[in-house]
Amino acid sequence: MLARCLTGIAVALSLVLAVPAATAAEDGAKQATANGSQSGLRVPRFVSLKSNRVNVRRGPSTDQAIVWVFARAGLPVEIIAEADNWRRVRDSEGADGWVFHSLLSGRRTVLISPWSKGKEAVALYGRRSTGSHAVAQLQSGVLGNVASCDGEWCELTVGDYSGYVEQSKLWGVYRGEEINN
Repeated sequence: MLARCLTGIAVALSLVLAVPAATAAEDGAKQATANGSQSGLRVPRFVSLKSNRVNVRRGPSTDQAIVWVFARAGLPVEIIAEADNWRRVRDSEGADGWVFHSLLSGRRTVLISPWSKGKEAVALYGRRSTGSHAVAQLQSGVLGNVASCDGEWCELTVGDYSGYVEQSKLWGVYRGEEINN
């Protein structure tokens, strides 16, 4: 009987001692959720790659296997989760994996309609209007630098060309998102 009581007391003590630790972890998770992420930045959000070689891992650690390698600086990726200094990113094809935060940049870039796979060119207009003259025709997958977006149109620089593209034809900005660089 005494042994049974002591065991019950030990179990009760371990439960009481475990509660503050669990509560602290829950508070941290609630705070990260309230801030949108551990970094305090909004999740999801778009960023771009800093380097021509960025390893994408299965999990948030260098101990995790490399599942593929991005090979083009400036590509836009969407951050969909954060864990310490690691960011879970998704590419324009929907594949996702973990990247170390220092390999990412806040510089905003876009891909021209990557879903169309080269089937249609997208006009880069001189003004925010489809009635404006086309400065250039951009093929699917072309990379552009974002100067600004008003929720319907984005001002881009693509190589030596500058102009406007309908926001719905871009991957790397959200529909209706406004950007003022």
